[in-house]
Amino acid sequence: MEQDSVRTYRLRGSRITGPQQSALDKYWGLYGIEYSYDFLDIPSLFPTSQQVILEIGFGMGEATALLGRDFPETGYLAVEVHKPGIGKLMARIEELALSNIRIIEGDAHPIIKTMIPDASVHGVHLFFPDPWPKKRHHKRRIVNEEFLKLIHAKIKDGGFFHIATDWVPYAEQIQEVLAASPLFTGGVIERPEWRPLTRFEGQGITKDHQVNDLRYFKV
Repeated sequence: MEQDSVRTYRLRGSRITGPQQSALDKYWGLYGIEYSYDFLDIPSLFPTSQQVILEIGFGMGEATALLGRDFPETGYLAVEVHKPGIGKLMARIEELALSNIRIIEGDAHPIIKTMIPDASVHGVHLFFPDPWPKKRHHKRRIVNEEFLKLIHAKIKDGGFFHIATDWVPYAEQIQEVLAASPLFTGGVIERPEWRPLTRFEGQGITKDHQVNDLRYFKV
């Protein structure tokens, strides 16, 4: 798979539990989408969905599974690079009997470039991206001018980009990047009730991390 020169995700340990590997083996054919250099036919993937959301970096899939359960009329195209999270989400999809989530394994940048057609999704979710807190690593943060150009083309007119982060300096930088962009308009919003409170977010809150939700609309 083509890789961008700057990696925006952290390479974690690849340890996968037995149940996660089992779910990956059993359900990939049902819920997984192989990486390709051809654009997806998104309406055929989600024939009954009223809208389709691109979920970038879903971690262990807790929020994605709950969104799929709570909004059955919405299709979720979920991208993640780590196999344990993919296996975990597939197990939850099966457990909850969901039919509105599909998963692509890999780096979001080449996937968006080569697999997501222009003007094909109603919105993009980016929940708790790696904040790369050290200054020398800031160039690895996923939200930058080039990334905004990439997703802007894929979002339908009037669609949105929703970000959640518990790293205040990153939230401030995101606001600066978006404020300088003519492609989106918006800013910080109150935490929406529809966004599931995951264990990860709860752990951050107990450590007094301030969670910021930012919502922007395509211009």
